[in-house]
Amino acid sequence: MRPLLLAVAATAATLLGGVAALRFRTHLHLILSVTAGVLLGVVSFDLLPEIFSLAREHGLDPATGMIALVCGFLLFHAFETLLLVHHSHETNYAVHRHPQVGILSALALVGHSFLDGVGIGVGFQVSPSVGLVVAVAVLAHDVSDGANTVSLMLMHHNNPFRSAAMLLLDAVAPILGVASTLWIAVPPRALLLYLGFFAGFLLYIAAADILPEAHSQARSRTVIGLIGLTCLGAAFVLVAVRLAE
Repeated sequence: MRPLLLAVAATAATLLGGVAALRFRTHLHLILSVTAGVLLGVVSFDLLPEIFSLAREHGLDPATGMIALVCGFLLFHAFETLLLVHHSHETNYAVHRHPQVGILSALALVGHSFLDGVGIGVGFQVSPSVGLVVAVAVLAHDVSDGANTVSLMLMHHNNPFRSAAMLLLDAVAPILGVASTLWIAVPPRALLLYLGFFAGFLLYIAAADILPEAHSQARSRTVIGLIGLTCLGAAFVLVAVRLAE
């Protein structure tokens, strides 16, 4: 029961972050600046170290994860460019918004939340101490996950109702992930590929979607403040990861 209780706590943390993003959506450019930093921090301080640690532990080639990272980055870029037709992408970010992109981005975060739950469940299969460490790491960033899910939906002109529905899906994903570990075990190589692919996806949406949107309406005197918020988001992830170790 302990893994499920921790998954419920993760659900509450996700909802808290998402509700805050909905409540303060009039300041979306500020939320997006922090969100970009959080995503960059998750890739740099959480996903990449986990890829190398997993490869070392199981004798796998870490280049496999890096190849998956490049594929994730380029695949999402191709999806946006070829299927959603980014009109004037380089010169006019005002039209750089598609509801489908927001939904796809949010669904990827839902998948990440599901694997967070899988991580908790698998951790407790190894030992209670390992499971607890994984759960602390999940809880440390789930508030940001909820806010990121809502921010991505709103940024691409999805309405608050649809954004709230995606937030709810993201919130229940850890519980489903924990429940799934009662029947399945994730092979290390598959997890390595997923982590790399997801890291590439996060890098793309942080650098190509969120940061340009956050700065699209910024005046020269506010740019430094927005960059500072991005640095703050990345620093938050660094501190959270270190505390969870």
